[in-house]
Amino acid sequence: MTTSTVNGGISFWYAQDGLPAPREPLPGDSSADVCVIGGGYTGLWTAYYLKKAAPDLRITVLEGRFCGYGASGRNGGWLFNGIAGRDRYARLHGRDSAVRLQQAMNDTVDEVIRVAAEEGIDADIHRGGVLEVAYTPAQAARLKAFHSAEVAFGEKERVLLGAQETAERIRVSGAVTSSWTPYGARVHPVKLVKGLAAAVEALGVTIHESTPVTQIRPQHAVTPYGTVRAPYVLRCTEGFTAAIKGQRRAWLPMNSSMIATEPLSPELWDTIGWEGREALGDMAHAYVYAQRTADDRIALGGRGVPYRYGSRTDNDGRTQPVTIEALREMLVRLFPTTAGVRIDHAWSGVLGVPRDWCATVTLDRSTGLGWAGGYVGSGVATTNLAGRTLRDLIQQDSGQSGATDLSTLPWVGHKVRKWEPEPLRWLGVQAMYAAYRGADRRESAARSARTDRVARVADRVSGRH
Repeated sequence: MTTSTVNGGISFWYAQDGLPAPREPLPGDSSADVCVIGGGYTGLWTAYYLKKAAPDLRITVLEGRFCGYGASGRNGGWLFNGIAGRDRYARLHGRDSAVRLQQAMNDTVDEVIRVAAEEGIDADIHRGGVLEVAYTPAQAARLKAFHSAEVAFGEKERVLLGAQETAERIRVSGAVTSSWTPYGARVHPVKLVKGLAAAVEALGVTIHESTPVTQIRPQHAVTPYGTVRAPYVLRCTEGFTAAIKGQRRAWLPMNSSMIATEPLSPELWDTIGWEGREALGDMAHAYVYAQRTADDRIALGGRGVPYRYGSRTDNDGRTQPVTIEALREMLVRLFPTTAGVRIDHAWSGVLGVPRDWCATVTLDRSTGLGWAGGYVGSGVATTNLAGRTLRDLIQQDSGQSGATDLSTLPWVGHKVRKWEPEPLRWLGVQAMYAAYRGADRRESAARSARTDRVARVADRVSGRH
């Protein structure tokens, strides 16, 4: 890490676009028709679609810090069609049901872009698709299996590319093959969340910031400043869920870290390509994700310190120097010509991981309590589908409509067991990611097309597959 690197400060996206003007905390006890807990993408999309469907609804959003403080303001800016748990849902509910879920996700990419245009949200959206690359024989074998699976789930537009075709898009060092889908776009996360919060307020939704919710019970959201009473209370807190009473073992707050380079020169871009500004990922076990930003930087992320003991979250995104250096090494591994490039910013954030790695949406009709999340890092688009699904579930419960295509998707009402208590939780996650990092090293050295045995065991034990 160089002395010029800004470390933390929430994220590069906030350093670039500025912190939002603070909104007032909850002034005391109040009531609403719907209380949404969490001012990130999930909560804001839910409020947006509910208010659009029923303008007379009194909706209150409670946010512990400010809208977009969590993963919504720190992510890699991948608006894409991936959803956590699809294969498990296919096993539980049948392949046709999982295909419907995938199709809904494909459509969600268009929906986010549509709403951003309709609401005048300039979020640096560029629809270049998503390119997943492989640069070892084992990665190539996994990528081809992944590509075939995506096509089988209905992605007929997906394309498998060879080494030369991959290089014509992005010159990743040593890339032997890649898979590209049009169902993806680069976004500026903070511009999107700021614009969405403003659109929600313009519709008449009340947002209170600096108002952490400490306890949820039927028809009650309890905060230090008062209690909001509402027939529907929706938990949309993703990686920060463990801070709520009784939820410590619900979703594990997994850590992810990112770096952003200085703006690269045209000459340097000539060595890299990336003119299509695709979202870029790889098929390593400890994978990376990257984008070419609107101002010609590379923003790249991956797992750093994967988990903090006791489900604790970070302090405003500060990142360990060893993680920053590891991400720099990965940047240079992908693009050797960036070896002398300055790293302008580094930051971290948490994402919500259920024990079975399945994203879910639920409304308990007996209590009015609902929640959505567990996106396992693919939430930029999934949050939109979750918001529309919570809207449909509430309208169905309140008699405003019947069942819909969204309310009958297989992730609705999915139940998952809690994570193990400490220290088992911490030990398990540390061991899992040590196994994945070791597997990546061995696969690079062995040049075998077989996935490392330790990685296969880690997948089974962790519940990822």
